[in-house]
Amino acid sequence: MKTLGIIGGMGPMATAYFMTLITAMTDAATDQEHIRMLISSTPSIPDRTSYILNRNAQNPVQDIVREGCLLRVAGAQLLAMPCITAHYFHDELEEKIALPIIHGIRETALYLQERQIQTVGLMATDGTIQSHVFGNILAEYGIQCIAPDDKHQSLVMRLIYEDVKAGRRIDPEAFSSVTEALKKDGAEVVLLGCTELSVIKRDFPMPERILDVLEILSRRCVMECASLRPEFEELITDRP
Repeated sequence: MKTLGIIGGMGPMATAYFMTLITAMTDAATDQEHIRMLISSTPSIPDRTSYILNRNAQNPVQDIVREGCLLRVAGAQLLAMPCITAHYFHDELEEKIALPIIHGIRETALYLQERQIQTVGLMATDGTIQSHVFGNILAEYGIQCIAPDDKHQSLVMRLIYEDVKAGRRIDPEAFSSVTEALKKDGAEVVLLGCTELSVIKRDFPMPERILDVLEILSRRCVMECASLRPEFEELITDRP
C-alpha cells in the first residue's frame, strides 16, 4: 500500500474534507486497511488565483514545493493537492518535488470521456477560468468547457471567497443560479472545479448532473493506494 502525501491548507476546510472523502471511499474493514496519509496543511501559502491573475507578486510555487519535499522526506510515495487552482503549476511542482502528483483535472477528463460526456460547465476561481487549465486539458479528450458569464462568475467567486473561505453561511440560490445558467448554455454536467465548492456539495442538496472534481481526485487517490468501495464508481449526481 502506497503512502499518500497531501499538500493542503489551500484552504483548510477543503483539506479536512478531502481526508474524509478518501477515508469514506476506501474499501476497508479495519483501521489497518486504510491508507497511510501524511498531511501538510499550510494556509500561509500565497493565494494561487491572485498570483495567476498578476494581482500580487507572491509566487506560491516555492512554498508548495517546500511542503511537498517535506512530505517526500517523511515517506510519501505519491502526492495530491486538494486545491484545483494549484493544478495550474502541476508540471513544475512535480518536477521540483520529484514525486508523482495526481492530476485532478486530467482524471476528471478521463472520467467524463469514459461516460461519453461532450460538454461541461465549469464553476471555479477566476484564476482557474482565465488560465484555461480545464479547457485546454478537456479539449485533449474532445470535451468542450463552458465558463459562466461575468455576472455568474462573480457569484462563484463570492461563494468561494466571501462565504466558504470566510466561514460564513453560503447562499444556495446563488449556487443554483450558476448551475442552471450553465445547463441552459448546453452543459451536460457542471463541474465543481474548486475545493471550496466541494464543501458546499457536502453541506447542501445538489441538483442533477453535478460532478465534484475533489471527489474525482479522492477516488483516484484511493485507487492508487488501496481499494475503492463500489458505490463510488459513479460520482455524477442523479445522472439520468
